[in-house]
Amino acid sequence: MADPRESINIENVVASTGIGLELDLQTVAMDLEGADYDPEQFPGLVYRTADPKSAALIFRSGKIVCTGAKSTDAVHEALHMVFDELRELDIPIDEDPEITVQNIVTSADLGESLNLNAIAIGLGLENIEYEPEQFPGLVYRIDEPDVVALLFGSGKLVITGGKEPADAEAAVEVISERLSELGLLG
Repeated sequence: MADPRESINIENVVASTGIGLELDLQTVAMDLEGADYDPEQFPGLVYRTADPKSAALIFRSGKIVCTGAKSTDAVHEALHMVFDELRELDIPIDEDPEITVQNIVTSADLGESLNLNAIAIGLGLENIEYEPEQFPGLVYRIDEPDVVALLFGSGKLVITGGKEPADAEAAVEVISERLSELGLLG
């Protein structure tokens, strides 16, 4: 069987930063080409970058959340593009504001169908949530690494809550080992 860790794919990286000063979002929206700002719908200004593809949510407080990037390098690159755009509007921003990765969402494939009912029983109810009438996946909370994995009957996984790409590899390893120990993975 192929190593399921090789199927891991980063779907989304969410990172946050701050520029340390309040912004007049109405003015920024008028001056920043391509910015979307509709305070009736959402309190932040949305600024999209094309390459790397991402969306930066810029708030009045100066906090910025970047989502949609497919790697930690891409999220840093996108935020530096946002910093440069804001600097061009004469907004004073430090040379290198701290960027914190908040969440990495990854997908993976165990390569075989899963019996979610048997897994729910085998893993024990304290770490899982499984209500197939509500949601088709089994929610498995893992302590080490500190992530949440969604397991689907197809054998596909979604892992969320990681802070670095290695967390997904560790989670897939934990899941594979636990399911193999329970005799629920070939």
